[in-house]
Amino acid sequence: MRMLKRQCSRTACKAAAVATLTYVQAERTAVLGPLATYAEPHTYDLCADHTRRLTAPRGWDVVRLAIDLSEPEPSEDDLLALADAVRAAGRPRRTEPAPQPPGRPRLRVLPDL
Repeated sequence: MRMLKRQCSRTACKAAAVATLTYVQAERTAVLGPLATYAEPHTYDLCADHTRRLTAPRGWDVVRLAIDLSEPEPSEDDLLALADAVRAAGRPRRTEPAPQPPGRPRLRVLPDL
């Protein structure tokens, strides 16, 4: 199963996420680390720009784990998946109904005019 690229959680930011921010409120600590495998509630995915500019409220500590801030280049698998999707979209659609076994009523969908 392929995961889709997640985008930054900041409002109006369309950049790809590269880090995940979580909070430990009891300890007044914000933890910024590598992008989590799955999007979880109460976490925030951030792009490289928002990761660099992150600040925490006064009295809070920020723990910054090692993060690769560069966006990964598309892999060969990504390019092959894209090519397969384009090919599938370009295939002609079947317009004839599938054959029915004899003795059964046939229903057909008629195109809108």
